[in-house]
Amino acid sequence: MAANGIQTRHDRRQVVHFSVTTNPYAEWTAQQIINAFPYEEAPRFLIHDRDGIYGNYFTKRVESMGIKEVPIAPRSPWQNPYCERVIGSIRRECLNHLIVLNERHLYRILTDYFDYYHNSRPHLSLDRNSPTPREVEPPSQGEVISIRQVGGLHHRYSRAA
Repeated sequence: MAANGIQTRHDRRQVVHFSVTTNPYAEWTAQQIINAFPYEEAPRFLIHDRDGIYGNYFTKRVESMGIKEVPIAPRSPWQNPYCERVIGSIRRECLNHLIVLNERHLYRILTDYFDYYHNSRPHLSLDRNSPTPREVEPPSQGEVISIRQVGGLHHRYSRAA
C-alpha cells in the first residue's frame, strides 16, 4: 500500500490533501492534484521525484492547472526536504508502530495522525506550536489532563476547564 498524493503547505507545515491506494498510476495521481486544489488557487510549482507515476497524463493535467513541474535530480531526496521530512515523521511517529491491515485501515490511521499533526504536535519551526496555533493554558484553568490521539499512540495534554 502506498500513501501517495501528499500535498503540503510549507508556511504552516500543513498537509493539504492525502490519499491511499495499493496501485498508484498517473491518472490517479493527477486526480489527487485536482482534489487537493479544487476551489483554491493552485500552487505555482510542484516539486516531485522522478517516479514513473508522473507520466504524460499527469504532466498534461498539472500543466492545464498552470502549475510548473520541477522534478528533482535522480536519487536526490535532499532536494525536496519538506516532503521527505513529513514522510519521515509519518513513518517514525506513526506507521513504524502499527500493523496496517488494508487501505481503509491505513486511511483511518493517517486521518487520525494528521488531526494530531495539525492540532497537537509541536513543531520546532513554528516556535513549538502546532500548525493550527494553540493558546498557552495558564495553571488557573485547572489540572492537566491527557487526551489519547492516534489510538493512544500519541497524547495531547490540556487543562481541564
